[in-house]
Amino acid sequence: AVVSTQSTGSKKDFLALNVYVALCYYKLDYYDVSQEVLAVYLQHFPDSTVAINLKACNHFRLYNGKAAEAELKNLSDLCSPSFKFAADLIKHNLVVFRGGESALQVLPPLIDVIPEARLNLVIYYLRQEDIQEAYNLFKDISPTTPQEYILKGVVNASLGQEQGLNDHIKIAQQYFQLVGGSASECDTIPGRQCMASCYFLLKQFEDVLIYLNSIKSYFYNEDPFNYNCGQAKAATGNYKEAEEIFLMIQSEKLKSDYVYLGWLARCYIMNRKPRLAWELYLKQETSSESFSLLQLIANDCYKMGQFYYSAKAFDVLERLDPNPEYWEGKRGACIGLFQQIIAGHEPRETLREVLAILRNTGNAQVEYIIRIMKKWAKDNRVTVS
Repeated sequence: AVVSTQSTGSKKDFLALNVYVALCYYKLDYYDVSQEVLAVYLQHFPDSTVAINLKACNHFRLYNGKAAEAELKNLSDLCSPSFKFAADLIKHNLVVFRGGESALQVLPPLIDVIPEARLNLVIYYLRQEDIQEAYNLFKDISPTTPQEYILKGVVNASLGQEQGLNDHIKIAQQYFQLVGGSASECDTIPGRQCMASCYFLLKQFEDVLIYLNSIKSYFYNEDPFNYNCGQAKAATGNYKEAEEIFLMIQSEKLKSDYVYLGWLARCYIMNRKPRLAWELYLKQETSSESFSLLQLIANDCYKMGQFYYSAKAFDVLERLDPNPEYWEGKRGACIGLFQQIIAGHEPRETLREVLAILRNTGNAQVEYIIRIMKKWAKDNRVTVS
């Protein structure tokens, strides 16, 4: 949203100072304090364009777009058709309050009228995952405010990750570090988010968590924050907390993302819940991403000694792609599972499924392995056929 700073002229008892103080608090993200200071001014001048607009922006930050829009309606009713700047301001802010609705129709003509119009159009493109268009719109702009530096960082990070361009990742790191390390922003919420983003791109996840933990009370139920926090927790080996955080995420879009599924599957496996990881795979449609998830499950389960699900995963992999490595993985998992059955760590009935998995392979070694397993079954009175 845009907060207009046009002068309202001198007012008795310097009441106008309340607007500027309220604006300062708004810029510092203290929206509730801004609202309290602004109320003093609005008691005396309830029809002030600047004050009503600032109140609407505070409502947007504190509550939601609908609450902000209700305040903006008061401004719309008060403004005369000849007050073009106010009309443009209202049109612009309505786009923001409505989550980008009509952005492509409203914002482009306002780019040279309201500076924030360009920023919000970039944000719109990012939300639509049109990263290239966002970059094109912003690439020739030299940032001067923290918000512009942050947005430059986000655009470059998004482009770098999408297209595998390390130069853009490095540029993003620099922008984030400039904001997060600056004296004016280092102790603000955006400043700490920037440092977390910088370290995230550097894969220094212990440092990421230092900054995220310092602001987590402000983002408890926010999916993007939990998504990043969960990844950082998992990357540092704290799989129990990572699993809990991932399961708090509500967004279906995020929950269907391969990165999310991969991390959640790994958390399940590391927390000794391999069946849940396998069920994640079963819910996926056949694709390159589901194949990658299957590889992750096969290998992580093997490393953790969860040979039953490792064997099942390697079996599917081998049938999809007759790579000798998948047979070797399946063979090792089946033998590991057989050892667990002998030791009494897995039910003896599982041996029947092990034999079925082995028979799916045409490798010459299969009959020898099956013969040994059948002999043990016979000696120990285990029915396998």
